[in-house]
Amino acid sequence: MITEYRQTNFAGSKLIMLNETLISSLRNHDHKAMDQLFNLYWEFVFDAAFKKTGDEEVAQDITQEIFISLWENRSSLDIAGSLQGYLYGAVKYRVINYFRSQAIRNRHQAELSYLLNQQQMPDTDARLILKDLNHDVEQALARLPERMRLVVSMSRKQDRSIKEIALELGVSAQTVKNQITAAMKILRENLSYILFIAFLLS
Repeated sequence: MITEYRQTNFAGSKLIMLNETLISSLRNHDHKAMDQLFNLYWEFVFDAAFKKTGDEEVAQDITQEIFISLWENRSSLDIAGSLQGYLYGAVKYRVINYFRSQAIRNRHQAELSYLLNQQQMPDTDARLILKDLNHDVEQALARLPERMRLVVSMSRKQDRSIKEIALELGVSAQTVKNQITAAMKILRENLSYILFIAFLLS
């Protein structure tokens, strides 16, 4: 479950009202609304992308692509639920596409289809498959060095931002980024493609 990103300037219903106003203005081609949305959410989007890829350059590209897409599709925007949830979903979609090369997709097409279309599977089968996948992923996470495992846990399970993790651990934001980058490299090397995708989707 996605926890609400901690905005410093707005909270609760005030933020929801602001989002609705900005989205409405965006649909009317308001450049200032786009600028304000970017300023409010670029860090949230970048953090989400970086925590899933461990690559700062890729995270920057994904962030840029998402906001470009938001502007290009402004007239037909249909956001059900929170804007944060919409943006988080966009991050997950682009991260999966980034890792899913043509060769790997062909090699694992059946398994990937199951994983990305769980709602079409019988409930019992889906639960068993996901239980096995999650067990293997948790075992891989348990083998990470302790400090690295803590950073990954705070990042993914507690949904902390990079700045929040750095503040709590008393280290720099760059140190947190380095830990996440190293963890993602280890996981990519030690998990099968399907297990790594399961980790990204979790």
